[in-house]
Amino acid sequence: MRITEIETRLIRLGAEAWFPDGIVPKSSIPYWEFPLVTVHTDEGFEGYTMGYAPLGQGKANFHSIHDVFYYDLVGKNPLDTQAIWQTIRFKNRHLYILSEAFHAELDIALWDIKGKKANMPIAALLGKMRDKVPLYMTSPPVQLQDVEAVKNQGKLCISRKYAGWKLQLTGSPDVEIPKLQLAREIVGKGFPLMLDCSGVYSYLNALKIGRALDELEYEWFEEPIPDKDIEHLKKLTNNLKTPILAAETASLFDLPQYVINGAVDILRGDTHLKGGITGMIKTLGFCEIHGYELEIHTAASPILDLANLQIGCTTHLSKFLEAHHPMFRFGLIGDPLDVKEDGCQHLPSGPGLGANIDWDWMDNHTVDKLKGCTY
Repeated sequence: MRITEIETRLIRLGAEAWFPDGIVPKSSIPYWEFPLVTVHTDEGFEGYTMGYAPLGQGKANFHSIHDVFYYDLVGKNPLDTQAIWQTIRFKNRHLYILSEAFHAELDIALWDIKGKKANMPIAALLGKMRDKVPLYMTSPPVQLQDVEAVKNQGKLCISRKYAGWKLQLTGSPDVEIPKLQLAREIVGKGFPLMLDCSGVYSYLNALKIGRALDELEYEWFEEPIPDKDIEHLKKLTNNLKTPILAAETASLFDLPQYVINGAVDILRGDTHLKGGITGMIKTLGFCEIHGYELEIHTAASPILDLANLQIGCTTHLSKFLEAHHPMFRFGLIGDPLDVKEDGCQHLPSGPGLGANIDWDWMDNHTVDKLKGCTY
């Protein structure tokens, strides 16, 4: 089997749904453009993948797939995922302005083809461990602006039967700690609560918040300071009872430094930021050998989150999967990423990623298309 062509369409979503009042601030991007990639083969199998777009990078991603990586795939056997993965990995050495996420996006499409060729889900192809994974709800800062907003999000989490609730807060400790206390009051003792601070705090502010989390018995404290600040992550890990979860933004090949230095209690990864399905196989193997859990992070892109679900069903190292804002679950028939009555995401039964794409919806939201390479 050979890859014969790559086609990409740019899917545009209005950003209004992200904001509680439905109004996009002038300082924000008015729409998000997600590249949806189809990899074609000479046997008729097609592999799908998608990029991430809320920061305005969608159009650059759209063009880079064809300008930079086209000949790394076309003409190759899509089943040779390891060979293609290594080729692109070493190419990335010189792509200084591009993220390794491109690497991951292409790998996911190849695994989609592999699963379709074998007529089984990717999870089954890898060796399935479970059919479903508990799902927690994430509330971003824009949905947690005040006490009333926190109450509304907590009620939503409970009513939808999520298995946990993660708050994303980035304000001063004096402002945010009362929200953390309120969240515990809403859900009750024992219900899994997590805090994600997106790496914005100094060590001392993170320590202050972390001590509050210790009292409130939160499940973890995620990215309290920048992932690159390994020394201060180590100090937090040593000084707090609440587990420190970090390394979301770190490369797969940077993870040994977190383990060697004892900088985290739990590692973070997903198919987008850790090299696709191939990269996550390596990441999970590394974590299991060294005795670490790896919590799988949302990719905030529906095809990528199907890949996360597939890999999540092959491991016991991730207690949960993550559900972000519902606007990220677009263009799939049947909403397979939504929480079910048992508080879980369930593995789709179809082959490959199990993506049942709503092409009518995609057509209505496509603003540009690319096919082939410009040179």
